[in-house]
Amino acid sequence: MNIHKIVLEKNVPCQLSDNTILYADVYRPDDDQQHPVLLTRLPYNKSHPFYSHRYLDTNRLVENGYVVIVQDVRGRFASEGDFFPFKYEGKDGFEAVEWAAELPYSNGKVGMYGLSYYGFTQLLAAAENPPHLKAIFPAQTFNDLREGSFYQNGTYGLGLNITWALESIAPDAIKRKFTDPKEYQQKMRRLAELIDNIEEEFRFFPLKEWPALKELGVANYFYEMLEYDLKDKVWDELSLGVEKLKGITVPAFHLGGWYDNLLSPTIANYLHSKENVNQPQKLMIGPWTHGDFSSQIGQRKFGQHASQDWIDYKEDLTNLHLRWFDYWLKEKETKILQEKPVKIFVMGTNTWREEDAWPLPQTKYVPYYFHSKGKANTRFGDGRLSIDMQGEEMTDHFIFDPSNPVPSTGGGTLFDQIGSIGPMDQRMVEEREDILVYASEVLREAMEVTGPIKVILYAKTDACSTDFTAKLVDVAPDGTAFNLTDGIVRSSFRNSYKKETESIQGQILPYEIDLWATSNVFLAGHQLRVEISSSNFPRFDVNFNNGTTTLNGTNYSTASQTIYHNEVYPSHILLPVIPCNEN
Repeated sequence: MNIHKIVLEKNVPCQLSDNTILYADVYRPDDDQQHPVLLTRLPYNKSHPFYSHRYLDTNRLVENGYVVIVQDVRGRFASEGDFFPFKYEGKDGFEAVEWAAELPYSNGKVGMYGLSYYGFTQLLAAAENPPHLKAIFPAQTFNDLREGSFYQNGTYGLGLNITWALESIAPDAIKRKFTDPKEYQQKMRRLAELIDNIEEEFRFFPLKEWPALKELGVANYFYEMLEYDLKDKVWDELSLGVEKLKGITVPAFHLGGWYDNLLSPTIANYLHSKENVNQPQKLMIGPWTHGDFSSQIGQRKFGQHASQDWIDYKEDLTNLHLRWFDYWLKEKETKILQEKPVKIFVMGTNTWREEDAWPLPQTKYVPYYFHSKGKANTRFGDGRLSIDMQGEEMTDHFIFDPSNPVPSTGGGTLFDQIGSIGPMDQRMVEEREDILVYASEVLREAMEVTGPIKVILYAKTDACSTDFTAKLVDVAPDGTAFNLTDGIVRSSFRNSYKKETESIQGQILPYEIDLWATSNVFLAGHQLRVEISSSNFPRFDVNFNNGTTTLNGTNYSTASQTIYHNEVYPSHILLPVIPCNEN
């Protein structure tokens, strides 16, 4: 298609059934024809080029014969109503899709695209099954808010939620509420101070009494959501569980990143949809962080073919979207369904690879056991990692002090702190005495680890409640130690969303720590390394070891942690190893 001009219509109204009006910017070909629609719905300002276009060239979408609609969700920027995260996005999304299908320049076929919050607006709308929605392309997004976003295995996503509230939600909320110029300026000046000193805000406790947003007079949802019990039904209303996923009837292309803070939900969405939705599902995972599809992530370079502009030397993300939507909305043969359903970037060798399924069918799950002579503290300790089962071995110990938590050093984070995201050298943090380090021998041959990873940890604590963390690290011959993936579990939520009430003090208990997933070749000359500790701050709230946490506690206690690794209590990491002749 040869489109010479693009028409932009600002603030096109969409009146909902409750008379709330949502406003959208419409980018469309300057002709008298009807075209399929690509809709995205976001809370970050449809008029802001970064958010409204992000990783896609919307001009190219229009030039290829699409009407692109970017809509402010309820209660944000131009749209009317009151904002509460995720609460209205299902029903509002249904009505927005049907409204878009009836526009005079629409041919009635609608697709949806976008990442993070506006990846979730797609899924929540699709779960309502709007008749004119034909395909979606959710990237790096949510499902159950208790798994990998607001919470993770009982721990609260402290850094993410504070940063999101201050940086993303508060500015527009202040503008909407305070119309007096002087008062508005005062509020915004105070907001700027809070953001500039956000590390101090991370350390405030109890968070339920955090004065910042109350002082600003906005984002009351923040405090309301802190009051929800993890087993409350309200999470089902705000989230996308298996039952809602079963209601989705459209094909979906799920896009994720190995260092994305929403990697696990993205993979789960693909797996649940593939199992329950009678439409093709695809999954692509690159070496990316949240919203960053570049070739350099954190302190690692993965090659130009890893970037959004040159995926596998073949295409950029815009072209990938065009091939997906051209097939479903224009009935063009783009060969996208002839490609295998899963495409992953394998770090280490830095190559793209297509696969038939996730996890990979050829995966061999191999336990690597923890060993030591009782002094695995720091990377200079005697902690070892091997496939050999333990015999009689001494335990390892460390003291967990909530006043001095282990700092988040890279990983799938999403908060405002320099050097906090993606692969980062772990050597400095591994010099802490409250981190146990278990390292393999130097590898003689390369070993690929691709798939879901977990640690089974047998531990005892003298606290009535505590946390345990685990991290997988790739150590290069020069000593550089890059994190691959990590996880955390809260003892009081080690089995479900229902809080455990039985005492754990002095008991040796198994803790399963989900490290989500990765794909990495440990090259010859490298080592595998596993870190064990009890905090990851400010990514997660800190357990105060006395039944309270950063959220509701006013004082804290240290905890003496004991890690067992013997034939009775075989602490280990379970690695998804890909046989070298099959990768």
